Amino acid sequence: MTDSIRPVFFKMDNVIQNYPWGSVTSVQQLFGTENPDAQPQAEIWMGAHPNGCSTIEMSGKPVLLSDFIATDPDAILGANTQATFGELPYLFKVLAAEKALSIQVHPSKAQAEVGFAKEDAEGIPRNAGNRNYKDPNHKPELVFALTPYQAMNGFREIADIVAQFEILNIPVLSDLVAAFSTEQNEAGLQAFFQAMLSLEGEVKETAVNALLAYANSHKEDALFGLLIELAEQYPGDIGLFAPLMLNVLTLQPGEAMFLDACTPHAYIKGTGLEIMANSDNVLRAGLTPKYMDVPELVASTLFVTKPADSLLLAPEQGEGSQHYPIPVPDFKFSVYQQVSNTVIDHHSAEILFAVDAPVTVTHQNGETITIEKGESVFIPAYALSYAASCNGCFARAYN
Repeated sequence: MTDSIRPVFFKMDNVIQNYPWGSVTSVQQLFGTENPDAQPQAEIWMGAHPNGCSTIEMSGKPVLLSDFIATDPDAILGANTQATFGELPYLFKVLAAEKALSIQVHPSKAQAEVGFAKEDAEGIPRNAGNRNYKDPNHKPELVFALTPYQAMNGFREIADIVAQFEILNIPVLSDLVAAFSTEQNEAGLQAFFQAMLSLEGEVKETAVNALLAYANSHKEDALFGLLIELAEQYPGDIGLFAPLMLNVLTLQPGEAMFLDACTPHAYIKGTGLEIMANSDNVLRAGLTPKYMDVPELVASTLFVTKPADSLLLAPEQGEGSQHYPIPVPDFKFSVYQQVSNTVIDHHSAEILFAVDAPVTVTHQNGETITIEKGESVFIPAYALSYAASCNGCFARAYN
């Protein structure tokens, strides 16, 4: 079958992940998705990830997207993508957080390759709870807010971190804070961060209790109000100190940020679109009951500060479109608003997601499809171009 007569639009049936931190109501309210059992609908996965692969319909039968891609990867993914990645290189998601996700760092590509090979050589099962590297890939991410979306991203300015801890004046931390105060540089930040995450036993308990005592007496301060909320979700967790060390921000709907490798971050609350490279590599730094390997985390972290005014990602504006500059080849992300028969040329497999209104796409071969809000369509590379119309907003994932 030639490209000119092959189907070019495939409506997707996507897996919903019911993680405990997910919102019971947000996906339903935004997209009308049914939730009869009142499950936490944490993430909708759009892509070919083995832990939650989308399905499409072919000849009236459901087919895994990964199986469809395998029938002709050069044509479906694009020859360059197939040669470079050998798979659909991204996972596109709706992420709806009611509770905070763990504070985490994703390793760089080089670090992941070394760590993955090392743990394989040590015989650590790839599904083991104490396994740091589940694959040899990096995991850069972009998040685009659909609702107010609170998160942490990157280290605060060092002087700000020192000032926060000096104000707390917690006796069991006084030596650590004093040492950090006299070495306000990357080495000092690394030593302080590692020491804080390594606190154990009575010292840890005393420090956390002192932090919460201060927070409860300063509830009017939004930062300490947040600490109280996090303490209800993760009582006694050393990650409760993280908002004093990391930038805390709330993205407004339509705003986006990029999460670099080797940068500590956490999603706190809100619903957004997320696109990420295919990887499950997570090194945790708190707000979690899961395994934490502090030395490996520290070895994979860049101890550089991120100015607060650099956190949002400024898009490149087009006619009815916003294209977000991504510093990795694994994925690209664009948003289109109020467009009519806008022609989009492409050379890779892509996914369109209808955010708040139906999206109609048409192809020169005469094929057309309309997806409703909350639905997505997969478009193979061999389509080459299509025209899109939408009275609202839709997002486009590609590479």
